[in-house]
Amino acid sequence: MGQYEDTTTRYKEPSGGALGLVVFAAIMMIMIGVFHAISGLAALVDDTFYVATPNYLLEFDVTTWGWIHLIAGILVALAGVALFSGRTWARVVGITLAFLSAIANFAFIPYYPVWSLLIIALNVFVIWALAAHGREMAID
Repeated sequence: MGQYEDTTTRYKEPSGGALGLVVFAAIMMIMIGVFHAISGLAALVDDTFYVATPNYLLEFDVTTWGWIHLIAGILVALAGVALFSGRTWARVVGITLAFLSAIANFAFIPYYPVWSLLIIALNVFVIWALAAHGREMAID
């Protein structure tokens, strides 16, 4: 008399908005990585490009910040490219690297405040998009 529904083969099509947010987050991660790398190269090429405020908690040499930003930029950009695969590990790596990028930019605020705050805001958006909507794009 009643009809039975097979719930094991049900597939939910991802919404266009969620898919768009994840793709936008992946593109933002690639751009954030490139921005990190450019700011790192600027610090490595010219030690006087960034001038820090005195007596800040994390007083690193500008060359050290250059290497931190260059390496972080390469890793974040590669994680952004990996997000297009739709794999769960890419989302986890993306969220982790976006978090670390935000922390690095928080520590970099005395050197380049407006830029650091902009990158932090982009990282927060990336974390939100990947955590809230990344599962809809998942392959595995």
